[in-house]
Amino acid sequence: MKRARVIKLGLDVHGAHHVVVRQIDAAAPQPAQRFTPAQFLVFARKQLTLAEVVYSCYEAGPFGYVLHRQLITLGVRNLVVRPRDWSTYGERVKTDSRDAAALCSCLDRHLAGNRGALAPVWVPSPAQEQARAVGRQRQSLQRERVRLILQGKSAALLCGQPLPKDWWETKALAKLAGELPDHLVRQLQCWQRVLVGVNTELAALTTQLEQHQSAPRPLGVGALTLELLTREVGDWHRFRNRRQVASYTGLCPSERSSGQARRQGAITRHGNPRLRHLLIEAVWRLLKFQPDYRAIVKWRAALLEPHLSQGRKKKIVVALARQLAVDLWRLATGRVEAATLGLQLSH
Repeated sequence: MKRARVIKLGLDVHGAHHVVVRQIDAAAPQPAQRFTPAQFLVFARKQLTLAEVVYSCYEAGPFGYVLHRQLITLGVRNLVVRPRDWSTYGERVKTDSRDAAALCSCLDRHLAGNRGALAPVWVPSPAQEQARAVGRQRQSLQRERVRLILQGKSAALLCGQPLPKDWWETKALAKLAGELPDHLVRQLQCWQRVLVGVNTELAALTTQLEQHQSAPRPLGVGALTLELLTREVGDWHRFRNRRQVASYTGLCPSERSSGQARRQGAITRHGNPRLRHLLIEAVWRLLKFQPDYRAIVKWRAALLEPHLSQGRKKKIVVALARQLAVDLWRLATGRVEAATLGLQLSH
């Protein structure tokens, strides 16, 4: 049997099964097939004997990059792509088979040279993925702490008893115990026990992250912030130019232009939201600690306008955050020295 030149596989990945649509060379895509994860790896290995090269793609999601690494090890050229609505005409019909077929079709166009057909995502190494997971676990614990604090405040409000935000701390709760009904105190003590455990783990992860960051950093950007930024990016060298860096932050203005009309709107929010939030927080500190930073010097006159509105100030901070991401990329890749940017480093 003559080997095909190329086989393309569109994968809709789930925990219990994978739905696969196969296209051989330029033939029409075949009907969808369903496999267990183990069966699919056997199927993928067989495709390598049927074609000179095998390509596949699936959407980034909760299953991470395990399947990607398994396919790469087998010899399949796999892409992990940005999730999207694969319904071309808004049919409002979504099935595993339709998604797998759409992925296969887009993969075919992508390989033919249409780079807009798919948006491949960067795949971190296992070490980079594990490092990033620590920072994200810390963020989850932060959110859980806030949720539990609000749960206690909500329970108290049902009894007409407003609580301070630090109600769960030992001294504060002991003081409140004499003023609140017994049944409410028992509820709060339950929440408090969980909160103390969450707070202990949160403090331990924070210390771990801060101690890991020992390199010189811009004054005003703390060790925790820089470490979280570094772990989210993974590898600064993966960006080829400043536009890629800015796009990854999601801090670029949206645009709706046609003909002679050009209109820019709110930021795209396309990219890494955690990175975006860290950059915004860092800029507010840099406004105080880095007055000679080149980007701040550029915007100083606008920031000192006597009737500057909050909305205008936020737009300036967004522009500064976008520039900060680009400058951190330049510093990390050795394209520029901190002194050239007007940045003071802390050790």
